[in-house]
Amino acid sequence: MTEYVIETKNLTKKYKDKKVVNNISMKVEKGKIYGLIGKNGAGKTTTMRMLLNLASKTSGEILLFSDKPNKGTYRRIGSIIETPGFYENLTAEENLKILSLIREDYSKENIDNILKTVSLDDAKDKKFKDYSLGMKQRLGLASAIIHKPDLLILDEPINGLDPIGIKEIRQLLKKLSKEKGTTILISSHILSEMENLADVIGVMDNGQLITELTKEELYNQLNKSVDFEVSNLNKSTLILEKIGLTNGIDFKIKQPNTIHLYSNLDLRDKINELFVKNGIKVQKIKLCEENLEEYFTRTINPKIEVTA
Repeated sequence: MTEYVIETKNLTKKYKDKKVVNNISMKVEKGKIYGLIGKNGAGKTTTMRMLLNLASKTSGEILLFSDKPNKGTYRRIGSIIETPGFYENLTAEENLKILSLIREDYSKENIDNILKTVSLDDAKDKKFKDYSLGMKQRLGLASAIIHKPDLLILDEPINGLDPIGIKEIRQLLKKLSKEKGTTILISSHILSEMENLADVIGVMDNGQLITELTKEELYNQLNKSVDFEVSNLNKSTLILEKIGLTNGIDFKIKQPNTIHLYSNLDLRDKINELFVKNGIKVQKIKLCEENLEEYFTRTINPKIEVTA
């Protein structure tokens, strides 16, 4: 039986007369990385704040670890919501020490290991006010995982990181998920990174969760196409029409010398063979596929044509 660490049922949040989160029912499976994506104002942060009891729900139900949350529940959760807050005039090590003492689980060895994990061991004696935005994000992640939580809720945790830093955080989160069984709910505007990281993608728009899909389901829904770079467009078009394909429905012409096939992709080997037999030189065959950003744009703006 599937075990869900997060489960919401018709979760709703209203500010005055506006629903910023509208009847969300989501499930986050134990040990999985769930990526929550959406435009600014879609309701992602508000949803996370309600899960952490930082904002009250208007209606609906929240279950954490298969039960209604209580004070003990939140001790099992690590989080970053918006910009992490620390004492400006204290070092990274001092800030983490205070957090550990509050939780009554202080260990200098543990702090040293965590700082090394997030690549801040060389800057542990530097004051927080002198940290770059990326370093502050790393320290925020350190504070979120220092007590070895069962669940991580991370709102834009890679904001401000350079490509190397993003890769390191990705590897860390995957390691926590795979080796420690940590469940992770994460949001980010870097959709290519979410595509690399998440096991499940949830798309929010205007306060609603409009779709949830696994990596496999995402792959199956991505638009795919094939580009043939040919020596004779007119002759190639006639050949496609002879085998029952229609210009504007199954394929289109991309100048100066390319045919863009976006249906009947299983015929691409036969099409290539026909081109060659009819004296048409095929300089290049390119398989194209939508990425998560393009899928997201198409999903929330169905009137916008997005082709692979």
